[in-house]
Amino acid sequence: MANIKDVAERAGVSVATVSRVLNGHSPVAETRERVLAAVRDLGYRPNNVARALRTARTGALGLIISDLTNPFFTELADAVEDEARSLGYSLVIGNAGESPEQQDDYIRTLLDRRIDGLLVSSAGTGSAMLSEVVASGTPLVLLDRTVPGVDAPCVRADGRTALTELAAHLAAHGRRRPAIIVAPAGTPTGDERLGFFRTALGGYGLTLPDERVGATPDLQHTGGRQVMSAFLDLAEPPDAVLATDNLMALGAMDELRARGLRVPDDVALVVYDDVPWFAHTDPPLTAIAQPTRELGRAAVHTLLARIEGRPAGSVLLPARLVTRRSCGEVPAP
Repeated sequence: MANIKDVAERAGVSVATVSRVLNGHSPVAETRERVLAAVRDLGYRPNNVARALRTARTGALGLIISDLTNPFFTELADAVEDEARSLGYSLVIGNAGESPEQQDDYIRTLLDRRIDGLLVSSAGTGSAMLSEVVASGTPLVLLDRTVPGVDAPCVRADGRTALTELAAHLAAHGRRRPAIIVAPAGTPTGDERLGFFRTALGGYGLTLPDERVGATPDLQHTGGRQVMSAFLDLAEPPDAVLATDNLMALGAMDELRARGLRVPDDVALVVYDDVPWFAHTDPPLTAIAQPTRELGRAAVHTLLARIEGRPAGSVLLPARLVTRRSCGEVPAP
């Protein structure tokens, strides 16, 4: 079985350099990639038991995801696991199912297992248990969703520029009555996206009145369909709808089809959170894509910095607008 000296020889570096890479420190990218390639080639597995005896650490990280049935969070969890494993850490994952109570159960379980640090994409608006994690001294990093009152860095996407570009895109395609499907009121991410979109539309002479803001009872397909149904029953239905979650967008699309309406002929449809199959729907959906895998990697490194006692602040990575054909765009020749 390969040991750390074998890895150092294969990578052409010192044992200390291998140790720094595996503990989340970041030498130059070329050196890091050489070490990780040697780890993979040799099948090296750090001795976490010995490491725990030396450092009082277990070599395990915890990840709580708000809803693993959501494709965005599934990919995010996969990215976190890949990065943690490449750095010699195991990952224990809990699915909160958008339930703060279920989230708290997982937090207690993970703390009992003496994880080295915890990543949380919080269900709802969070819970008191997150503040207890901070008070306990367990390193905590929030992922994708901020939680008011919790003193921990957050790694998430910044959608302001993409939403501004979307407002310009809708205006350019003659859409005058935009609407938005958002998460339940009070959810920080949903409130932020609503605020950015409303401000961006104003810059192009477009308004977003309350009657065209629909908060779902959940972040699921059924919620998106319910809100779209209410929009279509308005005296002046919207001619463009932004769904701020991919599952809600699918529900909205189902309601349009059930009423015999077509995208984009009758209503433009845009989704916040791109997933691979949106390029293959009929029509392909214009979307705001978050840098999902980059978020996962950044979250792991932010957490490891906190574990090592190094400075670690919040991270914002830019989302981007991906234009396809669901707003009336002309197909590429």
